[in-house]
Amino acid sequence: MAKRVVIALGGNAILRPNQEATFDNQMHNIKMSAELIAKIEKLDYEIVVTHGNGPQVGNILRQNEEAKAFVPQMPLDVCSAESQGFIGYMMEQSLKNALHEEELTSSVLTLLTQTEVSPDDPAFDNPTKPIGVFYSEDEAELLSEEKGWVMMEDAGRGYRRVVPSPQPQKIHGVESILKLLKQNTIVIAGGGGGIPVVRNKIGQISGIEAVIDKDRTGKKLAEQLDADVFMMLTDVSNVYINYGKPNQEKLEEISVLKAKQYLDEGQFADGSMGPKMEAAIDFALQGKKAIICSLDQAAEALSGFAGTRIVNI
Repeated sequence: MAKRVVIALGGNAILRPNQEATFDNQMHNIKMSAELIAKIEKLDYEIVVTHGNGPQVGNILRQNEEAKAFVPQMPLDVCSAESQGFIGYMMEQSLKNALHEEELTSSVLTLLTQTEVSPDDPAFDNPTKPIGVFYSEDEAELLSEEKGWVMMEDAGRGYRRVVPSPQPQKIHGVESILKLLKQNTIVIAGGGGGIPVVRNKIGQISGIEAVIDKDRTGKKLAEQLDADVFMMLTDVSNVYINYGKPNQEKLEEISVLKAKQYLDEGQFADGSMGPKMEAAIDFALQGKKAIICSLDQAAEALSGFAGTRIVNI
């Protein structure tokens, strides 16, 4: 019986740092990513792919702002849905072409996905999730004054707007995903962490302005799908402790206990590697395997020869 893997693609799989966010640039990157995912399909895995949308939803918001005198502005949850749709289109098309080149028979389908969060989540009082393009410190101060945006420095790369990032409580559509997996279909779901929705006292759902971390959504999706592996693909080959320092150390296969120790020590930055390690630890505690590695090492990491692997030993 085929094993099941949920793959969370990092932002560099769609748009690399300092690249202009043109369609051609993003499509080129996604095509390269699709070719590597096709290699995983050859390993006989049932595959669900999720992805980030930070730069894309930020640019959509900027388009809204620039065109507000002519076109009504849309709320953040609608912008998230828009980004999920166009990224899913590019990814689905690229995967179908990559599978065709490899003479593989799997189908591919994009599922517009809603992710339920709690309206009482403390994240709504403490925005931390970076979205959109990078700004200089002076630009960030001006945007904070003019628009009321909360701005934060992001890993030495500049300043970005930050928004609430609540914890995902439930991924909608899992029953349909399971049926599709049994029909030899690669499913693209939960893009950008999913469209955030909340449920009222009479059970009705509605959108809310937030961006859910795609790694946390990926972990929740992997749990609900009873996946064997949860894999987070990023722009580094491994997780490191003392990152950027002379005593920097690469992590390969480590226990949940050791990973938790490093997390508690503050080894992993909030908004970058921190949420990835939190998600990996939570998933591995269930007796499953969590992997963090670069996209080009994904197939090797699944075979145990690359990346950082967190296991409950």
